[in-house]
Amino acid sequence: MSVLDRRDVDFLLHTWLKAGDLIDRETADAILDLSEKLAAERFLTHFKRNDVEEPWLDDGQVRVCGAIGEALAQYADLGLFSAGFPEEQGGLGLPYLLCSASFAFFAAANVATAAYPMLTVANARLIATFGSEAQFEAFARPEIEGRWFGTMCLSEPQAGSSLADISTRATPDGDDELGARYRLAGNKMWISGGDQDVSENIVHLVLAKVPDASGALPEGTAGISLFIVPKILPDGSRNDVAVAGLNHKMGYRGTANCLLNFGERGGAVGWIVGEPGQGLKQMFLMMNEARIGVGLGAAALGYRGYRLAVAYARERLQGRPHGRRSGAPTPIIEHPDVRRMLWQQKAYVEGALALCLYCARLVDTAPDNADDAALLGLLTPIAKTWPSEHGLLANDIAIQIHGGYGYTRDFDVEQLWRDNRLNPIHEGTTGIQGLDLLGRKSCRMDRVWRSWNDRSSGPRGRPWRSRGCRTTPAP
Repeated sequence: MSVLDRRDVDFLLHTWLKAGDLIDRETADAILDLSEKLAAERFLTHFKRNDVEEPWLDDGQVRVCGAIGEALAQYADLGLFSAGFPEEQGGLGLPYLLCSASFAFFAAANVATAAYPMLTVANARLIATFGSEAQFEAFARPEIEGRWFGTMCLSEPQAGSSLADISTRATPDGDDELGARYRLAGNKMWISGGDQDVSENIVHLVLAKVPDASGALPEGTAGISLFIVPKILPDGSRNDVAVAGLNHKMGYRGTANCLLNFGERGGAVGWIVGEPGQGLKQMFLMMNEARIGVGLGAAALGYRGYRLAVAYARERLQGRPHGRRSGAPTPIIEHPDVRRMLWQQKAYVEGALALCLYCARLVDTAPDNADDAALLGLLTPIAKTWPSEHGLLANDIAIQIHGGYGYTRDFDVEQLWRDNRLNPIHEGTTGIQGLDLLGRKSCRMDRVWRSWNDRSSGPRGRPWRSRGCRTTPAP
């Protein structure tokens, strides 16, 4: 059984989202065929093994399940790291919509392994967008080729999601062919893919602050800059980045999650991206891509749980519905309460997948369409949060349908729930996404509507009014 129903994916892409306006059907089908096959043969096959063989530290080096490297080598060989990049950057030039539909198969099959390319692709895209040509060639191109992997280093032990309070320090250290060089010192927490032994190198994108003339770090987010800090430096030597520990997680166990120390031996070498003080603005490109990716992964995990629940409900013989007291037991899918739960799952997962792919479609059109760009900005926190919350609910229902068996490790729905439980937390908790939606996005839209009210009126000649939003400028 496929982890996703290909008919549903084809309907969303071609019938609803008109992917044919972006790419021909033959190419799209070939990519999806390839993705479905590789996900089944290389990712799904170590789904359970990933959960058992957690990453471990070996003399300062993180080791991970060997099947991860084998799967991602195939992923790279087939051009899937590079799929969404333009041809002049070594990519296939595929639309983000198709890349997202492709990724959904891998996330459903094995989200812990799929997390590595998701972060790497977003990392490379940020460098390609804001970095210099030399930085692109040195760091992003090996990622696009799938030889190097990437991370995002934002949170710190004392700061968590409050990025204004980060204290990682970046001290100027001259210039070279890669731009302005700095020495970084600080600690970063919850770094997915922070270290592993399956890629040739790791490119860390690190948020840090440059001290002023007095040596003090600037307050707030305006003083945050972004730095490229590789694990292995261009001369082949090891950078001053150390793994201080591994976080042992409930799910996503195949994704090495690390506490990293920068600068224990004099300072980790890093190169600034763009200008000082622009780091958070630049990082939002990667954060927004990751938010849609997390929502898509949550939808895919919930969808796979739904598919497993349907299959189990058709096979499991138990009870006699409609008040019958005799005769052979019937499949539980005939029980009204089970059917209700299946319909509930179906609504959650199909709606979540549709929302994420719709946002992916907007990513393709937003550069040339201001309305699509505004809508994408509004929907991005929703695309992260709603699938994360309701995909998890769908996985919870899958366990309920399986009964006692669903609560055991012998059935995949137990692990799918644990894997999906992370998604309402990482890349910004539900509350943080709510602050973004209401504190920034909705109130900005409110100002647009108020401006429009000066020129238009609503029903019966009354102006449109929205209530509950502040009128002072949102941050």
